[in-house]
Amino acid sequence: MSQEEEVLVVPESLFNSLGRFSGFQNDVTPYLSELLNPANMQFRKRGQVEDDPTFKQLIPYCILLHTDAAGTTHIFRYTRGKGQGEQRLHAKQSIGIGGHISREDAAGSNEPYRTGMRRELDEEVIIDSHYDENLAGMIFDDTTEVGRVHLGLVHCLRLHTPNARGREADLLDSGFVPLETLRENFDRLETWSQLCVKHLFPAV
Repeated sequence: MSQEEEVLVVPESLFNSLGRFSGFQNDVTPYLSELLNPANMQFRKRGQVEDDPTFKQLIPYCILLHTDAAGTTHIFRYTRGKGQGEQRLHAKQSIGIGGHISREDAAGSNEPYRTGMRRELDEEVIIDSHYDENLAGMIFDDTTEVGRVHLGLVHCLRLHTPNARGREADLLDSGFVPLETLRENFDRLETWSQLCVKHLFPAV
């Protein structure tokens, strides 16, 4: 019998003390150093924390985007297949690449979050382009069961060329689409993706 995965969490009390919010938070400065402080990190069995809001599972949520010569922004989008880890999100469209940080990511690394983020990217997509990265915000959605136990850190990866494709078979219909296409299909997006589209790319 395989050993149950242990994932990175921080106590809800820490999140509350730093400034609890609901929705999208653009200013990550008050949170980042404490959330990623090894003294505040714990690894707990995933099955125990999936329904326990007293711990927040830290999730890197990476958005791949490219702006063409005409100034049109294109964003990498996919549909979650059944093999994707979070069953409560299946069949939803997403613009976020990422997942849980596991105890294995901490082995030999003093930055388990960055190690896990890099692993998730490598597992899910193939990026054949240079890119610039910035931490664009945080997400906490306490309106859903899955949202109450996860805390997302949103990373924007601005690709120099639109050369990226899904590696996993469960990233269905993956590829770059114009930002306007996402707006037209807004209701099909998972909640985190909706929050990102609304706050990072507000309609003019």
